[in-house]
Amino acid sequence: MTFESDVKSTPAERAHPLLKMALELGPMLIFFFANLRGPWLIEKVPALAVLGGPLLVATGLFMAATVISLVVSKILLGHLPIMPFVSGIVVVIFGTLSIWLQNETFIKMKPTIVNTLFGAVLLGGLLFGRSLLGYVFNAAFQLDEEGWRKLTLRWGLFFLVLAVMNEVVWRNFSDDFWVAFKVWGTMPITIAFTLAQMPLIMRHSLTPPEKSEDGKDGETR
Repeated sequence: MTFESDVKSTPAERAHPLLKMALELGPMLIFFFANLRGPWLIEKVPALAVLGGPLLVATGLFMAATVISLVVSKILLGHLPIMPFVSGIVVVIFGTLSIWLQNETFIKMKPTIVNTLFGAVLLGGLLFGRSLLGYVFNAAFQLDEEGWRKLTLRWGLFFLVLAVMNEVVWRNFSDDFWVAFKVWGTMPITIAFTLAQMPLIMRHSLTPPEKSEDGKDGETR
């Protein structure tokens, strides 16, 4: 089994961008609407009651949708993105624990675990002189060493902030609010953070070498 970076698109992904988006967002939307209409789903499909309450029913459907999404991504798009794959493993493990023990705490802590893991890996890599984010995004950006280091530091800290936010929300608000925040809050925050990094990316982008008239790379004299 091979893994590609999240930004190194395959030809199939470029040909079917809507399918890629549906595979990435589909499980989260299923989780949100299953939790929102949990009692209705249990009434229409009584077998779902064995999973537990609405949030656990939503968790079970979320797990199934996540696995299906990863399988379809591998078959139709040609690769398994690393971050969704790792997140999917944690979803299955913590979702299974939540349903088996009838304890919603495990699935609520899943974003905390995943974001802490990503943050710790990125920041830990910096301690050993490795800007690990460069291995993921090098297909999209060509940055100098300082740029990758700063971007890796920012993303590492951002993942830890997301972990703290998840802990604050699930411990202090209702299940419905936490699910809504997970789906409709985290994504806009992440998009806004990503856009905020563009000035740094532009400052540290490497300009490709110019071509001379004979087609060879030019040299600085």
